[in-house]
Amino acid sequence: MTVPPPLDYAAGRSPSTERGDAPERRCAAQPGQLAAPWRSAYCRSVKRFIDVAVALVLLIGVAAGLLLIAIVIRLDSPGPVLFRQTRTGKGGRPFVIYKFRSMFHHGRTAAANPSGDRSRKARNDPRVTRVGRFLRRTSLDELPQLFNVLRGDMSLVGPRPELPEIVATYEAWQHDRHRVLPGLSGWWQIHGRSDKPMHQHTELDIYYVSHVSFLLDVYILLRTLVVVIAGRGAF
Repeated sequence: MTVPPPLDYAAGRSPSTERGDAPERRCAAQPGQLAAPWRSAYCRSVKRFIDVAVALVLLIGVAAGLLLIAIVIRLDSPGPVLFRQTRTGKGGRPFVIYKFRSMFHHGRTAAANPSGDRSRKARNDPRVTRVGRFLRRTSLDELPQLFNVLRGDMSLVGPRPELPEIVATYEAWQHDRHRVLPGLSGWWQIHGRSDKPMHQHTELDIYYVSHVSFLLDVYILLRTLVVVIAGRGAF
């Protein structure tokens, strides 16, 4: 089993990405690592218990804040408070993800997208509302996904759930990211968030899948706080 050097963790970089290995070699070099008994047991029991416990505590703690955000969204622009979208989860199964709406209602169309590229976000997207820009910059738009965590669709840490039409274009090695539950945060989110194009964050997600552990999850959650507070890569 390949263990990432501690200095790579401390520096906040993925060893495989920094060394410039080809994606196919990265994937093939660590076959079936998740099948190790302790990794599988951690994902099935310990990780799930932590997900539910933390999500419940957070939802209770931020309940008033969620209500306030909902009111501000309704006052800022017409449309629903929540945005619902189908994403691809563990095992390639589709599920509905929840977010606070950050765009004008009916604004998510290819014609309205300045870049026309759905694989990454665009800076200064005119479809994003005033409140939506703040929610995205602070990642508060992601808070409703705590309900996805409770439902078992997502984990606190894992690969980012992608759109089915993007997953349909994946090469075989990219589907390894679906071996675990997608997450609110992950190895990709702390390495650039919206700054990274799709193929790069897919490689980083697979790196996480190959090294999933309790300590790595704690490290990612702590780094997530730093990244969110600094507002890096969010738009």
